[in-house]
Amino acid sequence: MNPQAERILECLHEVAAERVRRQGDPGLAERVHEIKRFQHLRFQRTYADLLASPRYSRAAQFFLDDLYGPEDFTRRDEQFARVVPGLVRLFPLEIVGTVMSLGELHALSEQFDTAMGAVIDGPAIDDSQYAEAWRRVGRPADRERQIMLMMAVGSALDRYTRNPLLRTSLRLMRGPASAAGLGVLQAFLERGFDTFRDMRGAQEFLATVTRRERELAARLFAGGTALDPARTR
Repeated sequence: MNPQAERILECLHEVAAERVRRQGDPGLAERVHEIKRFQHLRFQRTYADLLASPRYSRAAQFFLDDLYGPEDFTRRDEQFARVVPGLVRLFPLEIVGTVMSLGELHALSEQFDTAMGAVIDGPAIDDSQYAEAWRRVGRPADRERQIMLMMAVGSALDRYTRNPLLRTSLRLMRGPASAAGLGVLQAFLERGFDTFRDMRGAQEFLATVTRRERELAARLFAGGTALDPARTR
């Protein structure tokens, strides 16, 4: 099997393993759900200015819904795992690389959510509990990698907007992708492409998100909390 396909499948299996662990512990599953809900709220607060910006609102909403959303993607991931070989055959190499980054981000985020859920007492998650769980889990290098993977996905989508041939290829892939069971991935890529195209350049947006996420990580590791006043620079 293609090495990229193997890595994508490996990431999906890692995500599935986290779900199995939670299914065996209803309390853990509930705490992880609350962690995801809190993170969704945190993103809304940290990026309130971008969500309200005429230029950046769609991109911020894309990050909020598609990268920070609390939805359960179990069925999507199960379907996706069955058609990964088709993905590698059908999609351009650059897009496959982006999907691999997305898979790695998905797996790492799920691992962090489970780890934090395992060290929190009680189902209700507040700002101080979230911060304490963050510090107990630690792994600052992996937190930085999480940020870099998120930026890699965003940067790739921005590059795609400057490649008319790639956008045409995406459109032509709608029928084959749907037939191969890749319609959800196709929709994600097209939605991301259109969002970043409408932004007319994503460098400032991506730099802002990178800076604020690094500031958040540094603040939490230094003893602060996630909902400290967000910086809007």
